[in-house]
Amino acid sequence: MDKDIPVISLQRLPVYLNYLKALPDDRQYISSGNIAEALGMGEVLVRKDLAYTAAVGRPRVGYLVKELISALEEFLCCNGSRKAVLVGAGALGRAVLSYGGFKNYGIEIVAAFDSDEKKIGDLVADKPVYDIAQAESEVKKLGAELAVICVPAQYAQEVADRLISCGIKAILNFAPVLIRTGNGVVVRNIDVAANLAVLSSMI
Repeated sequence: MDKDIPVISLQRLPVYLNYLKALPDDRQYISSGNIAEALGMGEVLVRKDLAYTAAVGRPRVGYLVKELISALEEFLCCNGSRKAVLVGAGALGRAVLSYGGFKNYGIEIVAAFDSDEKKIGDLVADKPVYDIAQAESEVKKLGAELAVICVPAQYAQEVADRLISCGIKAILNFAPVLIRTGNGVVVRNIDVAANLAVLSSMI
């Protein structure tokens, strides 16, 4: 992956990929203008985003749809196999564990961790829930590089620190608090309530 791609461009690539995959099977070619019009974006913006991938357009006809899909999948590492773990097997955590869309991007959540004795030992969507105290040994055994945090805000930083010490390289944080990391660990913070509040203020 091109590490120099702006984050905002990187965030749009899955949107293009999902759109392309929803096209009729008999659609052979598509232009950046077609994509821009369908998604309500600027054509120049779409063209610049796609230029970060290995996709090559053809004059007057655009991109071969199958080639563009392959280029996006390769750029987003969809054809790889990366394992993730989740911490916090409450309502939100269980919903994330049950979501099947991660496989479309070459990611598999293989296990969850929690500190609640009532949840430890459960299976959620066929994934085991371990004691958070076992994180160091289990994360390494599972070969996980990614993690999802679904714990209350007051525990998020402690959980993040523990995950990083276990070798986790990237974290998706659903706790409503910003967590601090170092050593090149990547974090995406998603506060669902705050985002909904933003939407509410826009209508």
